[in-house]
Amino acid sequence: MDDEKRHPTESVEEPEPELKPASIKSHEEDTESEPQAREKRAPGLTEIELESQRSGLHHVRSHVSTHDAAIITTEPDPHYETGDEIYDRFTSRHKMLIVAIMSFCSFLAPISSTSILAASPEVVKTYNTTGAIFNISNALYMLFMGLSPLFWGPLGQTYGRKWPLSWAAVTFTCFSIGSALAPNLASYFVFRMLTAFQGTAFLIVGGTVIGDIYKPVERGTAYGWFMSGTLIGPAMGPFIGGIIVTFVSWRNIFWLQTALSGLASLLVIFLLPETIHHRRSTELQNLSRPQQAAKLWTWINPARIVILFRYPNLIVIGLASSSLVWNMYSLLTPIRYVLNPRFGLTTPLQSGLFYIAPGCGYLFGTFFGGRWADRTVKTFITRRSGQRIPEDRLRSCLTAMGIVIPACMLIYGWSIEKAVGGIPLPVIAMFVQGVAQLFCFPSLNTYCLDVMQARSSEVVAGNYFMRYLFGAAGSAAVLPIVEAIGVGWFSTISALFVAAGAAGTWLVTVYGRSWREAIDKGKKSNDGD
Repeated sequence: MDDEKRHPTESVEEPEPELKPASIKSHEEDTESEPQAREKRAPGLTEIELESQRSGLHHVRSHVSTHDAAIITTEPDPHYETGDEIYDRFTSRHKMLIVAIMSFCSFLAPISSTSILAASPEVVKTYNTTGAIFNISNALYMLFMGLSPLFWGPLGQTYGRKWPLSWAAVTFTCFSIGSALAPNLASYFVFRMLTAFQGTAFLIVGGTVIGDIYKPVERGTAYGWFMSGTLIGPAMGPFIGGIIVTFVSWRNIFWLQTALSGLASLLVIFLLPETIHHRRSTELQNLSRPQQAAKLWTWINPARIVILFRYPNLIVIGLASSSLVWNMYSLLTPIRYVLNPRFGLTTPLQSGLFYIAPGCGYLFGTFFGGRWADRTVKTFITRRSGQRIPEDRLRSCLTAMGIVIPACMLIYGWSIEKAVGGIPLPVIAMFVQGVAQLFCFPSLNTYCLDVMQARSSEVVAGNYFMRYLFGAAGSAAVLPIVEAIGVGWFSTISALFVAAGAAGTWLVTVYGRSWREAIDKGKKSNDGD
């Protein structure tokens, strides 16, 4: 909380991040006149005398050579911000490797949440239970994904990124084995909840890694690739699960999950570097044990995340993200129960094919959504004469969230309800919605990194805390509601929820900055008192 009190929450920060409006360096600030450059270089020496001292060296063109000045001009980066040097610690290739590892890891927890959906009748039969009880296990999985950010967010901010990710990967593997071997429904529930708790670390801490290594004007593209894992996983999981359960036991779904998480453990432990800018745990070195314990508790206290919701902009963006997750899981969860009877499908593999449509949409949107967000940021930097406002990024997702996704949900739900359009119409609606989701999530998630860099891990954790609580509610409520009012009206409710999220996001683009400044001003006044 101390960092936050010292710096207002704006734009890009210093190496120990400052949260204040960032101005772009002008060309005049970065360049000097040629006479000034010569005088600083070697007072009293002419250009010819300087050249005579370089005997044995090959001539190299440079921006300080008078005769080269007309040939090579140095154009400063128009989007450079003070403190951007900290993002140059890794080469472009190394950054790409880091993003690839994080994207693969982020694939694990979400795919685990849906891969078992295609095998739900088989699991129900194994444990002699009902579909409603089985869906409770999925809701509990989502619930623990929502609760765990309260733990992983502060931990990643205190001890860095690599250690929590390594621990989470190894324990996720162990609990996946437990899920595969679960002898009864109770143990199945327990291992699923533990798996969910560990898997969310990839989403929380992994997302913060993107903010550690990429400049704000580059984060949207990188975050789009990272988010591809979190979205493709839920969509492709049921398809993969359908293939497995068609030919072998449903338990093999978790053995595949074990193999994937084991590979993720190796990648994180041996290839992922530490990326955090400042590790808080280093501040404990010269303190006594009681002082260390007190200090550590203030850092990892889950209340730190809840307190962040004093900022109205974070609440609104959290609800907007929640509307998308509610929409995604309420679309994916009932497919086998809704589409199988509607289209006369008889096998898990056939219904699993329907999950390919949103999955392909997520993959296609990966190539464009993040880039569109970064382009929007750069456009508004130019319009504001070099000033970057974090809320500008949110403008890139308004059309997709406010129009495209609600329209797709209405078409999907009512085409199934009224049995019109056959199979192609709902499939097209699911694909387009998948593309639109990737125009929303990178903007919303990257905003959480931009708006409060010094506490980015905690801000991201708060956002995931909200979204997965709604995801849990959607998973638990979808089947009873669909059975009560029909898929058409349920899709209408989901469409209205997303449209409301879009309206809230628009309000943040207009008033978010003033909301943050008002909260920070109030905090300073209280500190003064």
